[in-house]
Amino acid sequence: MKKICMLCLCILCFSCKRKKEEAKKVSVPEESATIPETKDNLIQKESFQKIIDSASLKGSILLFDIKKERYYSNDFVWANTGKLPASTYKIPNSIIGLETKEIDSNTIFKWNGEKRMFKSWEADLTLYQAFQRSCVPCYQEVARKVGVKRMNHYIEKFQYGTIKVDSANLENFWLIGKAKITQFQQIDFLKRFQQEILPISKRTSTIVKEIMIIKETENYVLRGKTGWSIEGEHHNGWFVGYIESNDQLVFFATNVEPISKDFDRKKFQRNRKLITFNALEQLFGMKL
Repeated sequence: MKKICMLCLCILCFSCKRKKEEAKKVSVPEESATIPETKDNLIQKESFQKIIDSASLKGSILLFDIKKERYYSNDFVWANTGKLPASTYKIPNSIIGLETKEIDSNTIFKWNGEKRMFKSWEADLTLYQAFQRSCVPCYQEVARKVGVKRMNHYIEKFQYGTIKVDSANLENFWLIGKAKITQFQQIDFLKRFQQEILPISKRTSTIVKEIMIIKETENYVLRGKTGWSIEGEHHNGWFVGYIESNDQLVFFATNVEPISKDFDRKKFQRNRKLITFNALEQLFGMKL
């Protein structure tokens, strides 16, 4: 009887341990075959959590070192949970607009004189300016010109998240609704784009890489895009991109939310980038 009790206890302990281990595993979305299927190249970084905590945020910083083929994050579960792409969608939207020839590098988005959310949008903007200023009305114009059918075609072709466009959501599907993309999928898309594996023309690739530049020095080029979705009282922020230097290529996808409803919006806007820069400096010695 004593032996049977001991055996049952061992089985129970093993079962609990196994459940805990399974809970730590990162589920892999089917959309992206390049996302790791094992934990071997997923490196937990508790120090990233401290960076996020210090900014009064919750969420995940995900970095990918292409040389070592390793992902680093404080929270792989969060990193593998789909969120609205928000203005990070301006990267594929720009690509699609160029591929369909609805826009080009010389495109000027005319302001109709109506009041807009930000003063910086109240002007005639070049493609570069529209991207850098994250002009929503400009990219709604691109979406209208591309249309539902072609937009869905390219989203599927690019394997970009889980998104379905229709006539009702064409102008805002990336900002509100059911569209989702994970941090892993953001990096996978950017990796294929940077390596020119994405099925697009060289010209389109060159133009979009140019408008994505945030900072360029003798030592590195930083490309990326922020995003911010607001649904009711729920705020979600992105910063995605990659940094190229002489000996390193690192991709990043940060996704965070404020920990309280009463938060400083200007700080939230800044901190998406700052916490990413802190993580890059901490892990790779990159001072941005």
